[in-house]
Amino acid sequence: MANHKSAKKRIRANETKRLRNRYQHKSTRTAIKKLRAATSKEEATALLKEVTSMIDKLAKKNVIHWKKAANQKSKLSRLVNNLA
Repeated sequence: MANHKSAKKRIRANETKRLRNRYQHKSTRTAIKKLRAATSKEEATALLKEVTSMIDKLAKKNVIHWKKAANQKSKLSRLVNNLA
C-alpha cells in the first residue's frame, strides 16, 4: 500500500476520476440507445446533437479512443440521415 502522502492523494484522485468517467460513459451509452430507438427524424436530430457532444467529451478526456468516437458519430449520423 502507499506510504507517501502524495501517493495516497493520487489514489483518492484516481478513484474519483474513475467513478466520474464510468458515470459519463454509461450515460453516453444510454443516450446512444435512446437515439437508436428514436423513430421521428426531428427527435433523432435533436438527440444526435446531444449524443455527439457527449461522445466528443469522452474522447477529449481519453475515456474512449478518438477513432472509436469518430466511428460512433459517423454511424449515428448515417442512421439519422436514413430516417424517413
